[in-house]
Amino acid sequence: SPRPAPAGSMSVVEHVREMASAGLHSNVRLLSGLLLTMSGNNPELFSPSQKYQLLVYHADSLFHDKEYRNAVSKYTMALQQKKALSKTSKVRPSTGNAASTPQSQCLPSEIEVKYKMAECYTMLKQDKDAIAILDGIPSRQRTPKINMMLANLYKKAGQERSSVTSYKEVLRQCPLALDAILAGLLSLSVKGAEVASMTMNVIQSIPNLDWLSVWIKAYAFVHTGDNTRAINTICSLEKKSLLRDNVDLLGSLADLYFRAGDNKNSILKFEQAQMLDPYLIKGMDVYGYLLAREGRLEDVENLGCRLFNISDQHAEPWVVSGCHSFYSKRYSRALYLGAKAIQLNSNSVQALLLKGAALRNMGRVQEAIIHFREAIRLAPCRLDCYEGLIECYLASNSIREAMVMANNVYKTLGANAQTLTLLATVCLEDPVTQEKAKTLLDKALTQRPDYIKAVVKKAELLSREQKYEDGIALLRNALANQSDCVLHRILGDFLVAVNEYQEAMDQYSIALSLDPNDQKSLEGMQKMEKEESPTDATQEEDVDDMEGSGEEGDLEGSDSEAAQWADQEQWFGMQ
Repeated sequence: SPRPAPAGSMSVVEHVREMASAGLHSNVRLLSGLLLTMSGNNPELFSPSQKYQLLVYHADSLFHDKEYRNAVSKYTMALQQKKALSKTSKVRPSTGNAASTPQSQCLPSEIEVKYKMAECYTMLKQDKDAIAILDGIPSRQRTPKINMMLANLYKKAGQERSSVTSYKEVLRQCPLALDAILAGLLSLSVKGAEVASMTMNVIQSIPNLDWLSVWIKAYAFVHTGDNTRAINTICSLEKKSLLRDNVDLLGSLADLYFRAGDNKNSILKFEQAQMLDPYLIKGMDVYGYLLAREGRLEDVENLGCRLFNISDQHAEPWVVSGCHSFYSKRYSRALYLGAKAIQLNSNSVQALLLKGAALRNMGRVQEAIIHFREAIRLAPCRLDCYEGLIECYLASNSIREAMVMANNVYKTLGANAQTLTLLATVCLEDPVTQEKAKTLLDKALTQRPDYIKAVVKKAELLSREQKYEDGIALLRNALANQSDCVLHRILGDFLVAVNEYQEAMDQYSIALSLDPNDQKSLEGMQKMEKEESPTDATQEEDVDDMEGSGEEGDLEGSDSEAAQWADQEQWFGMQ
């Protein structure tokens, strides 16, 4: 005979709740699924509040299994059930049943359900639906995480005022919510002083937090594009014994040096940061790009492998791998890897730049332009985004557009060595503005005599004017405190022009030791060898033939590879 249930025993719904709070999601999913079917077949079996609970726990387990669409439909049913529940509870006075009181107390929160629904919508890339559901929650009932999520969604949708209001609400509730300050208010151009005033009470009431107002000031400089003051302020924080060796600060410093065009210091700081934290992912895409630019492709490959071992769900490892392909001239593969990175993080500026550059080098300039514009929208203070776009304009002979863009950058980011050089680069393309280019480059080099891009462009100008002695002096001066492949190679070219063959050979050798893949240095060297030994010309031709056949083999390989990657591009639904 069936035994009666002992007094005070748990109901089956309570068992489900216990398992849910214990994190047994797969078990909850199975049991709640069976119970919901029973409820469907016999509506009297469970009370409305029990049905509501079952639907929420079932939806939570679906959410945990990343089945977001299914979860949304179950959460929606749960909310409908809750509506019916509040109607009936208003009509029916409580029967005094003791069991109903604890049950109503531990009902899953309706606001939490809406938050989970919004999370599902963002995972499904339906941001509008996410905003709609969170917007429907009265502002008094919004928890900090709801305000934070709303603020991020508004920001992404370009609704800046609503975004600022929501971030401020987060700070009112949690004055030390630093990301609401950093990615939130400062990035939306709220003044540093105003932001600091919102955290002032906490800073003053808690010991050892006096650095926080300086920290806010530093990142306010970052967001206004004032790199020099940002670097100085972060360095002053870094020197404080309590914040020494902070990985986030080192990463920010590395990024700022990179933005200021100081690649050497940027690489140093990235190296320091990853020695402190071997699992560091943030900023490693920029680090990989810098290494690739310097021709350190083996280091880039190793970095890519290490990052993939840490996580393949972040954009960074894909970007690093893409940089390796790009600088190995395998543009089709770089394009695929850049697209994969964008798929994982649509806000990855480095991924957009990689994909844009690959498209540009493949001759798909109009598509490249779209990517560079999006990068500029996400990072309006980063000069390299504008450089990419301007290169596209120059590649398609749109000198006027390039000029307008370079002038805008010069006005918005201020007259510094980088913006002066960028404007000069465009002026060099137009015969009418050669003199202007000269003036701009001289200004840039007065501000920063070691700025490589300015030195290269000035050398280009001097080469056109055949002022080789001036060029040699300029390059020797620039190489006094730094070593750079391109500068050594150009110095080699200038020395050849004034018949200093032996020293030219030395310069080409140094350039190749810095970047073994530098094609132009190799060509310069081979040209000189040919001129030096005309007697061996026949032998030389044979060598050339052999090299040629080798290269052809390589090309065939890369072609078939390009086809293979092209297939995968279609698979990833890319343009």
